[in-house]
Amino acid sequence: MGELEAIRTFLTVADQASFTTAARLLGMTPASVTRTVSGLEQALGVQLLLRTTRKVSLTSAGAAYAARVAPLVAGLVRATEETRDLQKVTVGSLRVSAPMSLGMKVLPTVLSQFSIIHPHTSVAIDLSDRFIDIVKESYDLAIRISGPPTDKSTIWRKIRPVPRLLVASPDFVARHGLPSRPEDLTDLECLSYNDQLKTETWELSRPGQARSIEAMGRFSINNGDFLCQLAVAGEGVALLPRFIVEEDMRAGRLLEILPGWTTPEIWLTLYYPPYEQLPLRVATFSDFFEAFIKESWEAAPER
Repeated sequence: MGELEAIRTFLTVADQASFTTAARLLGMTPASVTRTVSGLEQALGVQLLLRTTRKVSLTSAGAAYAARVAPLVAGLVRATEETRDLQKVTVGSLRVSAPMSLGMKVLPTVLSQFSIIHPHTSVAIDLSDRFIDIVKESYDLAIRISGPPTDKSTIWRKIRPVPRLLVASPDFVARHGLPSRPEDLTDLECLSYNDQLKTETWELSRPGQARSIEAMGRFSINNGDFLCQLAVAGEGVALLPRFIVEEDMRAGRLLEILPGWTTPEIWLTLYYPPYEQLPLRVATFSDFFEAFIKESWEAAPER
């Protein structure tokens, strides 16, 4: 590994205070990261990091070295990207965060087609339904399904609205009856989208009416596909994006509940760190993703 990459590895460890986290961010093994930093220390003749069983911290020499080299490395990276951008060369790597359900259903085809057109761009996808801090965790962009952003430090780009439906299985409806008004849901088992055992509030509305329903139930899951399968199994009513439930609805495994009522609008959105200007590889992937979504989703009337 070259000196520049060794310095970048050291800076990542210092920033994350962890060899393991730095390895994950850099796509390396922890052992390789440790060897790289040790090699840099040997070359400099000083100890840059203090290692304990609990944490990693900078020595005074390491802090001084990091302060000197960090701006230089950032400048070199920026110069490389700007030169490539000026020549319209889409080269480099992307770290993308995406929600699990959307990622599994959409991104394999996106990556397959993107790689044909842009073979020199590497893409690392992290699928997670937890909220990702894209600045702190060093992502180039994040794909999210959510309401308006609350993080003012990020840049966001709306792609399209994501309709949501209340659904339950035919067996569940046969056992408990078909709700005719939102208030009926308070007497039914509801499936919450969160990772804690707490009640989710469903805001439902139709022209001239609005209701706020406490979705009470035994199960709370932070993954849409998991909730969908629980609903199919007859465990309760779920509020989920249409793209997750539409296959089961077409097959008759799920029924729409309260079809005249809607929920607050959520969007499929791209989020970026606070770039002064989007790097070409990020802008190119974003444009490709947006075009793919609009072509594939909007071509299907039921979406």
